[in-house]
Amino acid sequence: MSTFWVFGYGSLMWNPGFRFTDSAPAVLEGHHRSFCVWSRHYRGTPEQPGLVLGLNPGSGQCQGMAFEVAAGEAPEVRDYLRERELCGYAYVEATVSLTLRDGRTCEAYTFVADRAHRHYAGDLPVSEAAEVIMRAQGCGGLNRDYLINTVRELERHGVREAPLHALLREVERRTGEIDAGGGI
Repeated sequence: MSTFWVFGYGSLMWNPGFRFTDSAPAVLEGHHRSFCVWSRHYRGTPEQPGLVLGLNPGSGQCQGMAFEVAAGEAPEVRDYLRERELCGYAYVEATVSLTLRDGRTCEAYTFVADRAHRHYAGDLPVSEAAEVIMRAQGCGGLNRDYLINTVRELERHGVREAPLHALLREVERRTGEIDAGGGI
């Protein structure tokens, strides 16, 4: 194998943190992304957990970014991603089949939500997810910045994802209340 592909569907899209030789918008069939994983490190704390995206198998599709890594750098990138993504989060490593925007296909390394893990939050109602995201902050910054950056990156590639946009609208509404002095 001459290259190694990584599929990003959350912060990896806009902050991969590793060197890559090529990137392309990609679609993963049979999975969907949602804010279903508790974050007690990067976007929250043990006392005030945040929510981050997980990839749920079953139905739908997930549009994200595929990153091509030189084969010689694959072990280092895999180790980096394991340290970044498996630090207490409800993920399992997976190899998935992607279709790149130009029609090519590839097998890619990614992380899928582990529904049996204690940090798996499941599908929360928009109001509850927004409440969590508004209050949470971890070593990676504000939880709402994670949501905003993800939605903006998807929009940059022409992708509108109704559930994420609904969540962002609710977070923006609540942010407006705070800015107006109404508090949460």
